[in-house]
Amino acid sequence: MSDDVGPGRPPKGTRFKKGQSGNRSGRPKKERRSDPVSAFDVIIDKTLTITQNGIPREVTVEEALQHKTYQGAIAGTHAARREVLKMITKREEYLAAQQGKKWTPTIGLKFEGPDPSNADEAMLILEIAKRNSERQKIGADREQLLLEPWAVQAALSRRRGGSKLTKQQISEIRRCTRDPDTLRWPRGTDE
Repeated sequence: MSDDVGPGRPPKGTRFKKGQSGNRSGRPKKERRSDPVSAFDVIIDKTLTITQNGIPREVTVEEALQHKTYQGAIAGTHAARREVLKMITKREEYLAAQQGKKWTPTIGLKFEGPDPSNADEAMLILEIAKRNSERQKIGADREQLLLEPWAVQAALSRRRGGSKLTKQQISEIRRCTRDPDTLRWPRGTDE
């Protein structure tokens, strides 16, 4: 045995020649998945046992999340309402595509309150308006409301061209808005 042999130093006859690899087929390639798996993908198909009306049943995590979102929408959570409307829109688009028709939005919301035909009740449910506590006892035939500034601002920003707001219109808008000082008036409006 020569001094050249030892750990990391094989005998000269078995050593690789310069520029030659010992693995003729090369390094094995890593297996690549065509679709990367996310944490969401891992848990979304799992099942949970939930109890509804005292009856346990198996549902997927996706079904449980949708159910919770529906409950939130019914309870009045804005984000949940938006999410449910998105779900409805996606479903309608899918159904229209299956039938080969062009989809046009036909979503209608129905909120049942003490008087379903009353627009005031709908505005309260959608939080477009709030009750005006200062004018509740004026003896009016219906409840007095104040519009939320965001709703008035949305209406003002969608006003295109046409005539300018009159002083009387501005006065009415200010009187019917909960916090009128926060409004940004359209250009050319003399407040």
